[in-house]
Amino acid sequence: MDDPLVWATRDADVAYSCPGFDIVRETVELPDGTETDFDYVDEPAAVVVLALTPDDRVVVIEEWREAVGHVNRGFPAGTVEPGDDDLEITARRELEEETGYVADALDHLTTVEPLNGLANSVHHHFVARGCRPTGEQRLDDDESIRVETTTRESLLDGLAAGELRDGRTALSLLYYERFAKD
Repeated sequence: MDDPLVWATRDADVAYSCPGFDIVRETVELPDGTETDFDYVDEPAAVVVLALTPDDRVVVIEEWREAVGHVNRGFPAGTVEPGDDDLEITARRELEEETGYVADALDHLTTVEPLNGLANSVHHHFVARGCRPTGEQRLDDDESIRVETTTRESLLDGLAAGELRDGRTALSLLYYERFAKD
């Protein structure tokens, strides 16, 4: 690439590894020739699902989030596993595993890099329609999730009041409202 903003990676290694992500340390050369270290979170892609029931209610989860120290309200989401070649299948799996809901139809909303100054995360956002609690909730060992339904209006009100703080959920909701709503 011939862009004068591009950094040149001179060396890279995993500085720390744990379940779910690695911390990568790179030695980079900046455009002005300065050499420095740059660390970032390396993690698999994820799917986020705005799930709508036949009566237009939204399926939400409440889950403890240790990093921020409180229960978080948001949309079902999960990691794209190795071998997950079809993101729609991944989104359907994560929806059912976290909520027990199964969707009639799924559409891709958008794909974003939510923290590209700190991480190489890629989030694929979907809207699921015709969701019914006909599946089986199968939580991971480190998940404790409460499932409920609400209205989009209630979620928008919570977002406006600063009560809905999950960034993935905020983006999906606002993107849907602005660009995808029927």
